[in-house]
Amino acid sequence: MLKTFFVILFLALGSFLIVVASIGVVRFPDFYTRIHAAGKVDTLGQSLILLALIIYEGLSPLSLKLLLIIILIYLINPSATHFVAQAAYLARIWPFEKNKK
Repeated sequence: MLKTFFVILFLALGSFLIVVASIGVVRFPDFYTRIHAAGKVDTLGQSLILLALIIYEGLSPLSLKLLLIIILIYLINPSATHFVAQAAYLARIWPFEKNKK
């Protein structure tokens, strides 16, 4: 019963965060704010969903693999987001300015 509650809670929170990130990608005005929304929130959303799967599965080789995937997401996703933003900056994609003339 408690296990099911936490699985549903983490799945709902992770799904909610991914939906919020998707809305942010659509609504924000420029590349940098969009990649910020996608990079930060997706990392946590994916981790919460994978944590729900670990709780659902219990202690098994599959849950250890899922834990390894969570660790890799936390290592790779922020770095990839940074490198994509840096490449955009080097390609002279400038941030949005509201009162630009």
